[in-house]
Amino acid sequence: MSKTSIFIVEDDDIITKVIDWRLNNLGYSVCGKASTGADALNFLKTETPDIILMDINIKGGMDGIETAKKIKELYLIPFVYITSHSDGPTIERAKETKPDGFIIKPFDDNDLRVAIELALKR
Repeated sequence: MSKTSIFIVEDDDIITKVIDWRLNNLGYSVCGKASTGADALNFLKTETPDIILMDINIKGGMDGIETAKKIKELYLIPFVYITSHSDGPTIERAKETKPDGFIIKPFDDNDLRVAIELALKR
């Protein structure tokens, strides 16, 4: 059985490295990383991960919610938000995209594993 491939969209290099390290320790495979919505959309033109971990506050002209909305229009790839932004208006915007999960930073390995496994079963 092949490892679950995960695409990370996060604009903080240190957080990206931590997520990558945690995912590898949990037995997942990181197939790519992007720090902007445009980079994420370009990556998805040629690669199809099993799941996307999407930060909400990312660099570039689109935030993670706008990027997730475009991804959902174009692809059938589950996604989980990973963010430190859990205020009411942000949650309301995020709910409109019907994410497959939501993880609040800081999180532990179990939070990450559970969110991914549940999203993959949807």
